[in-house]
Order: sequence, then structure tokens, then C-alpha cells
Amino acid sequence: MADQTAPAPSRGIAEAVGPRPRRALSVRNIVIYGILALLSVYYLLPIWVMIMTSLKGMPEIQMGNIFAPPVELTFEPWIRAWSSVCTGLTCEGISTGFLNSVIITVPSVVLSIAVASVNGYALSLWRFRGANVFFTILIIGAFIPYQVMIYPIVIILREIGLYGDLAGLVLVHTVFGMPILTLLFRNDFYSVPEELFMAARIDGAGFWTIFLKIMAPMALPMFVVAVILQSTAIWNDFLFGVIFSTPQNYPMTVQLNNIVNSVQGVREYNVNMAATLLSGLVPLTIYLVSGKLFVRGIAAGAVKG
Repeated sequence: MADQTAPAPSRGIAEAVGPRPRRALSVRNIVIYGILALLSVYYLLPIWVMIMTSLKGMPEIQMGNIFAPPVELTFEPWIRAWSSVCTGLTCEGISTGFLNSVIITVPSVVLSIAVASVNGYALSLWRFRGANVFFTILIIGAFIPYQVMIYPIVIILREIGLYGDLAGLVLVHTVFGMPILTLLFRNDFYSVPEELFMAARIDGAGFWTIFLKIMAPMALPMFVVAVILQSTAIWNDFLFGVIFSTPQNYPMTVQLNNIVNSVQGVREYNVNMAATLLSGLVPLTIYLVSGKLFVRGIAAGAVKG
């Protein structure tokens, strides 16, 4: 009887498995990279125009070629935007608004993340009576339009003596940032194995010990996501800044609006562009520094729970 056993493969030769590698210049790759290139140009072209305009003098701008690089490079528009352009009745540039935005953003980000992270930790691992009801109410609050609550907040801030003060803006941003941050932290802590939490409890660790020594270090990407979301939202806010503050406490965005929409004298496009770029440097820097952790954190906390 003939041997029906299949011959063994030659020693040292591995059987090829998996799909064949695609060619680098396939039609599919050309279409994908072509679309990405077009989208990149679409989004980068306005930034290019802003930068080039901010580095030109007004006579060169009036010639009409907004895409060309400056013939005579000048940083005078940046200096004027920072220190001497008029933002209403004062002509001190947007440096004052920059300082106000920093004073508003830093404590608001720290307080909202601190409270929201503890909320998410308690709602995910320390179940208490009424936790689901509390979480539902908190999430509903995240979807109520800001405009609905402006008048009640004005009354509350007036009654406690914080209306028009920077501390009032810090309080408003902290409260409005907590619902969505609590959701993100709760979902992120849900992904932690419960056995790790129970082992810490058996070893005698309490509420704060587990949070500070175990949960918080593991949630570093989510903390980065929270910092980016809150700092960007607060720094770019205009509505709360113009309603709950006074001219001497205006944040940078309100001062930028006053510069761009000024109707007195010649409209200085180079100064306007320089002021706009200065107002966007902080959130842009945060994104560039922590972009990878942002992607990891939002993927970990947005789809679980």
C-alpha cells in the first residue's frame, strides 16, 4: 500500500501565512494619501495666511498677495498685539488678558479634575446608595445648554459677591467641567480589574490610599485627556468671560474680540492676525506636547462602562 502521509516540509523553510504585503504605490494608498494631503492643505492654509500676514507691514498687505511670504520681515505687529494695541478703552495689548486667562484656567483645571477624578473613582469602585441616581443627574447636567443657566448663575454669583471677579469665573468653569470629566474618569476606573481593588482592601488600604497610590497613577492618560479638554475649553471660552467678568478682568478671548471688531481707525490685519496667533499658542502647545497620551486616554475612557 502506498504511503499516504504527506511529505514533511523542508527543514528551515517556514510556510507563508497571512495576507500578501501591499505595494507601496497601490491605487488604494495613492487615494488615501492624496485625500490626507488635501485635508492637510485645507486646514494648514489659513494658518499659513495668518502667520505670513502677521509678519508683514500694512503697505505690503494692501498689495493684496496674502499667500506670499513677507518681503520685509517685521515683528512689530506681534509687539503691538502683545503690549500696545487698544482692546476697548485701554491700549495695553492682550498681555493683561493673557494673565487673566492663566489665572482663570489653572485653578479651574486643577479643581475640576481633582473633584471629577474622585467622583469617578467613588462611582465606579465604592458603590453607595443612590450612586446611579446621582450619576444620572450629573450626566443630565452636562447636556443642559449653558444659555439656560446664565441668568441663575448671575444671581448666585451676585449673592455670594463673586460676580465680575476672576474667582467667580473659576467657580463657573469648575462646576461646568465636572459632569463630562466625571463620566470619563468613571469609565476609565471601570476598566481596572476589580481584583486589584479588592486586594488593596484586604491589605488594609482605605479610600484615599487606594486612590492616590494605585488608581491615580494608572489613570495618567485620562488625567492628560482631562487637562487637554478642560484647559482648551476654558482658554477658548468667550461666553462666560464676557458675561461673568468686568473689563479689567476680561480673558484673552474677549480682548481679542474687541481688537478684531474695533471700528475706529484703519483695520490693522497684521496686528489682528498676531493677536489671534498669540491667543492660540497655549492650547496648541498643550496638544503638541501630550498628543499621544491624549489618544490613549480618550480611547480608554470613552468607550467603557
